[in-house]
Amino acid sequence: MAEAERIIGTPDSGADGGADGEAAAPAEQPKGKRKIVALLVVALVAYLLDLGSKMLVVAKLEGHEPIQVIGDLLRFEAIRNPGAAFGMGEAFTIIFTCIAAAVIVVIIRLARKLYSTWWAIALGLLLGGALGNLTDRIFRSPGVFEGAVVDFIAPAHFAVFNLADSAIVCGGFLIVILSFRGLDPDGTVHKD
Repeated sequence: MAEAERIIGTPDSGADGGADGEAAAPAEQPKGKRKIVALLVVALVAYLLDLGSKMLVVAKLEGHEPIQVIGDLLRFEAIRNPGAAFGMGEAFTIIFTCIAAAVIVVIIRLARKLYSTWWAIALGLLLGGALGNLTDRIFRSPGVFEGAVVDFIAPAHFAVFNLADSAIVCGGFLIVILSFRGLDPDGTVHKD
């Protein structure tokens, strides 16, 4: 978390001028409004889509034969995944729960310094996806903080995943692109 704050800065950095307590000049303040609402809307949409799809899968698909969507290329199949991506680390479910919770806390802290719409979208996708899988870890069997995530999208020759996983991957991919382009969460562009 400290590394993330070092890169982005704290929400109050630059708010006061120097050691004498003078207020910073208006030119030093970020332009535009913070994008917290955009982040929250994207996160809410991602979370609700994930939650709704998992409820539908549990109600209609669990315990039934997989549904072929695109021939042998894509099917929907209900799987309970106690591990991380690709079913790895089944013995570390509680650790993945803690990691998801930490990611949520970091995103919330970073949101206070967020002035870029693209970063708001990326962080919103990460937040919505992390909340979706964290909800499973907390509320699904076998117990609190040990719950198995509901996965159901099964492409041929690939791991089974869900919409939360998709949101996390898309958010992470967007962050990589934004970083390579030099766009910071505070809306500034830097060139290395």
